[in-house]
Amino acid sequence: MTDTLVRKPYTPKVAVERLRQGDVGAWPVVGGLVAIAIVFSLLNDRFLAPVNLTTLALQMAATGTISLGIIMVLLLGEIDLSAGSVSGLCATIMTILHVKQGWNPLLAILAALVIGAAIGLVHGLMLTKLRMPSFVVTLAGLMGWLGLLLFLLREGGTINLPFTGFISKLSDTWLPGWLSWGLVVLLVALSGGSSLLARRARLAAGLPVTPLWWLLARTAGLAVLLSAVVVIMSADRGVPLLLIIFAGLVVLFDLILRNTTFGRHIYAVGGNAEAARRAGINVVRIRILAFMLASTLATAGGILAASRLSAVNQASGGSDILLMAIAAAVIGGTSLFGGRGRAYDALLGVLVIQAITNGMFLLSVDSSVRFMVTAAVLALAVAIDSLARRGAAR
Repeated sequence: MTDTLVRKPYTPKVAVERLRQGDVGAWPVVGGLVAIAIVFSLLNDRFLAPVNLTTLALQMAATGTISLGIIMVLLLGEIDLSAGSVSGLCATIMTILHVKQGWNPLLAILAALVIGAAIGLVHGLMLTKLRMPSFVVTLAGLMGWLGLLLFLLREGGTINLPFTGFISKLSDTWLPGWLSWGLVVLLVALSGGSSLLARRARLAAGLPVTPLWWLLARTAGLAVLLSAVVVIMSADRGVPLLLIIFAGLVVLFDLILRNTTFGRHIYAVGGNAEAARRAGINVVRIRILAFMLASTLATAGGILAASRLSAVNQASGGSDILLMAIAAAVIGGTSLFGGRGRAYDALLGVLVIQAITNGMFLLSVDSSVRFMVTAAVLALAVAIDSLARRGAAR
C-alpha cells in the first residue's frame, strides 16, 4: 500500500487536532510574511512595487536552493556547515572549466554537480563509516573546501563569465506572458488532479478522505496565488527563469519527500534512527544520500549565484550565505531535532529573510540592525519548534 493511501488526509479538523498537539505548521511563517509586507509597505511604498518584488525573487533563488539542501540533512537531525564553501568551490570549478578550458557550459555545469555530489559522498562516508559527528565533518569541509577555492583563484581572485553566455543568461531570462500563464494552468491542473486521484484511491481502499470542498478550496487558493505572482511580475520584466528553477526544485523535492520510499525513510531515520534500523531501513545509505543531495543542491545554488554575478571570486559562497541558508530552513519550519520539515520550508524561510533584508535596504537601515532582526526571528522560530515538540510529547 502506497504512502498516499496510508497518510492521514489533511482537513480543517486534522489541522485543529495538530494545533492542539503543538504542531503549528507553516502558519507562524505565513503570518510573519504578511506582517513584514504590511510594515515595510507602510514605511516605503516601493516595497510591494513589481520591480522590487521581481528583484526579491532573484535574490532568494541561490540562498533558497542551498537551504533546500540543508533541509535534507536537518530532517535527519544532522547539520551541514560546508554548504557555502561547496557552493563557491563548485561554481568556481564550473567557471574554470567553461571559461579557461573551453568546455560547453552544460558539460561544465554537469561536472560541477557531479563534483558536488562526490563531496557529499565523502561527508556521508566520514559520518557513517568513521562515526564522526556531522558538525565536525562539515566544519572541516567548510575550511578545507574554502581553502581549495582560494587555491584555484589564487591568480587574480576573480573569473568573469561571458555576459551573453548560457550561464549568465540563466539569471537574465524572463518568461513571456503566454508561457507564464501556461505554467499556472499546468501547475493548478497537476495539483488538483493529483489530489483528486489520491482521494479516489483512498475511497477505493475504504480509508478516510479529504472533503471535496476542501480540495477545491486549496486548488482555488493555489490558482489565485500563482495568478497574483504572474500579474505582479508581468508588470515589470516578467517571471524570471531563476525563480522557475528554484520553485521547480522545491516542488520536485516536496514530491520526493512526500511520495517516495526514500522520502519516508528520511523522516523515519530523523524521527528515530534505531527504530528505523530495526524496521529494516538502511540507515547508512539514507544518511549518505542525504548528504550527497545537500552538497549537490549547494552546488546548484552556487551556480545560480555565479549566474547573477556573471563571475566567481574569493567571496563566492562566503559572507553570510551559509548562515542565511540554515536560518531560512529553520525559520521556514524545519526542526533542528530531525523528523519534521518540508521542502516548502526553504521557500517560506528564504522569503522571510530576503523580505527583511530587502525592506531594510529600501529604508537605508544599517546591516547591523538587519542581522539583529534576523537573529530575533530565528530565535523565535526555534522557540516555536521547541514548544511544538514539548506539546507533541505531552
